Amino acid sequence: MLKNCLAKVAEDNPRRWAELLSEVLWAFRTWQRISTGTTPFTLTYGHDAILPMEISVKSTRVAFQQRFTPATYSEAMLVELEDLDEERLVAFDRILASKEKLATTYNRKVVAKNFQKRDLVLKAILPIGSKDPAYGKWSPIWEGPFMVHQALRGGAYRIKEVKGAVHLKPINRKFLKRYYSTMWDLG
Repeated sequence: MLKNCLAKVAEDNPRRWAELLSEVLWAFRTWQRISTGTTPFTLTYGHDAILPMEISVKSTRVAFQQRFTPATYSEAMLVELEDLDEERLVAFDRILASKEKLATTYNRKVVAKNFQKRDLVLKAILPIGSKDPAYGKWSPIWEGPFMVHQALRGGAYRIKEVKGAVHLKPINRKFLKRYYSTMWDLG
């Protein structure tokens, strides 16, 4: 996020970006985050940051704080810091709720792959993205078919060639997909 803000400033002012860096940092620190519902400044100090413009214009918030004596102001800041733990917990709950919502949205679209012994599967050609120079961009990404020889814990499987040679190295289920064969495929 900070990189995007800085990129926008540098794009608009390519020669003055170093002078405007402090303004970008200030905007980043006072920007209210969606995940927490508050600014990082508030979570650190217990109150919103006072903008330089508010001091020169004498906003109501600044005028209200200037009426305090130093002892009263210190006492008010301590009260805000005591309430800060509660505000941080609320922000933490918001983060957990947003992560839970994101996880349920993601998990709704995920279909778990489970294979049984003797199922026919295709295996991804690893490393993913490797290309055969003979085929170029038309290189196959799956090879097989293989037969599931053994199901291991954690979604790993040991596979074997259809004709019998067992692969000793287990493979994760995310690199396998079900193979639907016809009677001519296996000879």
